Amino acid sequence: MSNLEKYNEAFMEVFQIGEDQLTDDLKYQSIETWDSVGHMMLMAALEEAFDIMMETDDILVFESYPKGKEILSNNYDVEF
Repeated sequence: MSNLEKYNEAFMEVFQIGEDQLTDDLKYQSIETWDSVGHMMLMAALEEAFDIMMETDDILVFESYPKGKEILSNNYDVEF
């Protein structure tokens, strides 16, 4: 499974959404399930998927689907 597939899978499982909803418009609180609890569930799923421990600052600025890829690429050497 590619890193993009792992990333997408985390979003789809945590938020119970389809792949068609994984767009640059997907942002924190843009869907009902991406609330504060959903956000922490997503962070946990991504940490497990990529075997990383995210810094608090990164968790706080992880505000959208594209921003998350940027954070993982720049700070955790996850290549997409």
